[in-house]
Amino acid sequence: METQEISRILLDQADRLFAQHLSREARAAAETGAWPENLWQAVAAAGLPLAMVPEAAGGAGLAPGDALRLVRRSGFHALPLPLAETMLGNALWVATGEKPLAQPVSFSARPPISLRGAGDNALLDGDAGAVPWGDVAWLLVIAEDAAGGRHLALVAPPEAALPQRRNLAFEPRPKRHLAGVRPVALRPAPRLATPGLRALGAILRAQQMVGAMERALDYALLYANERQQFGRPIGKFQAVQHMLASAAGQFAAATAAADQALEAWGGADVEFAAALAKARVGEAAGKIAEIVHQVHGAMGFTQEHSLHFLTRRLWSWRDECGNEAEWQRVIGARVMQAGGEALWPMLAGA
Repeated sequence: METQEISRILLDQADRLFAQHLSREARAAAETGAWPENLWQAVAAAGLPLAMVPEAAGGAGLAPGDALRLVRRSGFHALPLPLAETMLGNALWVATGEKPLAQPVSFSARPPISLRGAGDNALLDGDAGAVPWGDVAWLLVIAEDAAGGRHLALVAPPEAALPQRRNLAFEPRPKRHLAGVRPVALRPAPRLATPGLRALGAILRAQQMVGAMERALDYALLYANERQQFGRPIGKFQAVQHMLASAAGQFAAATAAADQALEAWGGADVEFAAALAKARVGEAAGKIAEIVHQVHGAMGFTQEHSLHFLTRRLWSWRDECGNEAEWQRVIGARVMQAGGEALWPMLAGA
């Protein structure tokens, strides 16, 4: 079977699985803090956490672009699981020559953790920051030794319960501080990790935001065509049409930036593609969230409507793995370093 056909089947399967298991009630239940074990088992049984792992290593063997489209679909469905994080974690871990991990995996987007000692005496020190699902997931960090060598370290979930900390979407984001922690395993950092986990995480968040924006716009268009005011759908009013057109323009620009990052994955300049994507998608996320709530009016702010599951994620993901201002500084520094003559080729993608 062609790889493209396998990708299409897996994405269709994921859409059906998410739609089957993710009712509004299921998403609300996940926000209480309980780990959705049944949902995780269904996702794992479908092989989705191994989407980025080569077939030879037991994975689905999707091309990076197709695997990141799966991440986008998880955002569309507001999936309350660390699927994107686990997909990345397995891709990194298998790239070191190890077998894929069966457990949920997360990562730290902070600068490298300090590594002292070697072999069985290796210890990790440093602040891993807010770790997505860090209370239940195995943690991958980039660790740097005294000589500047970079390693990929696997850290077990904490034995003691961490203080509860959540983002605006009520996704677990406990802080982990590593002080003399012995890694479960330590391997030389693979080439995939060269841009850093912050840049790779920024691309994941950009894909998730594009998916969430797509569904939020679907909700807004549906509501505008159904909601009657003064004897006709509100979508017939020019002011509402203008807002929706503006949102559609923002979505198109964000999708283009996310697509560019999708194509750059694993290439020579992933960090710059991540900067462009996260900055542009984050800007669009704020504007689209505002517009879809304006279209819905008070209804969009109710617990009964599913819009808030998407917009709260947009507001949260916008700040994770670097916000627009942080990544715009990266873009600005790159442009200044390249000089004026390189600006147009850079903009044109030449």
